[in-house]
Amino acid sequence: MAGRRSHARVLIYSHDSFGLGHLRRCRAIAHALVEEFSDLSVLILSGSPIIGSFDFRSRVDFIRIPGVIKMRNGEYTSLNLHIDIEETLAMRASIIRHTADIFDPDLFIVDKEPLGLRGEVKETLHLLKRRGTPLVLGLRDVMDNPEALAPEWQRKKVVPALQSLYDEIWVYGLPEICDPLAGIELPPSVRRKMVYTGYLDRSHPPPAPLAGAGPEADPAPYILVTPGGGGDGEALVDWVLRAYEADPALPCRAVIVLGPFMHRDPRLEFLARAAALPMVEATTFETRLESLMVPRRPSSRWAATTPSATSCPSTSRP
Repeated sequence: MAGRRSHARVLIYSHDSFGLGHLRRCRAIAHALVEEFSDLSVLILSGSPIIGSFDFRSRVDFIRIPGVIKMRNGEYTSLNLHIDIEETLAMRASIIRHTADIFDPDLFIVDKEPLGLRGEVKETLHLLKRRGTPLVLGLRDVMDNPEALAPEWQRKKVVPALQSLYDEIWVYGLPEICDPLAGIELPPSVRRKMVYTGYLDRSHPPPAPLAGAGPEADPAPYILVTPGGGGDGEALVDWVLRAYEADPALPCRAVIVLGPFMHRDPRLEFLARAAALPMVEATTFETRLESLMVPRRPSSRWAATTPSATSCPSTSRP
């Protein structure tokens, strides 16, 4: 990436229609890149409605494109705007293309969806390909079953794009652990593009200040329960709460992070049930979840959590 400018630029695209995994992965990669290279800037294109809730290191920034959400029938709809999904996708594609045109990255990384949501990144790929920009598809180490992925990629005409557009396919993992494309019929030219990156060293961040936490803070271990984004984790949280309701004498405390995408009604119900249980603490969202993966009291501010403490299902936290 050296030679064109004094500072290199990386553009990362993530469609982010649901959950937290895509955003957290792209953010971790961006942070690792700027930590390794002092002359590098990274811009993330994301559809996540909560991307602004996270902290970003110096030389990492983001552009939030209009959000969409996948419904239970598999179709997509606009997350917050009362406009047609096709209009939303057209706006997203335009923002992605114009951002890439002006930012002019030295490297473009596409997260998981080779052509983007409904093909929204295809024009951008062609634009940057003509400029000679290296194009990389980033894949998590575990993908869907081949029985589901193969017909999906065939319908989306993914393999021709992997052949003609992408320079490399980065698999975030090790071949000894998992081949995410096992069982998918791929030409040898595509297989040769696969590069296993290994895993990033993910240490937990410094703990956030704990309001009111002093010598009385409980250092005992606790059970951390989280369904991630929370949109499909209601059963898990319900099971945990039922266990403590059935046996209040359970020896370990439980700390539940519901997730910002949990639907409003079950979220409020779970917060109320947790507030009635002395051995359970709950919150809607924690951006620094790694800081809770240590044996100490998460925060005494949670003790005051009530169903009315959170009004916005996607951004507020008690």
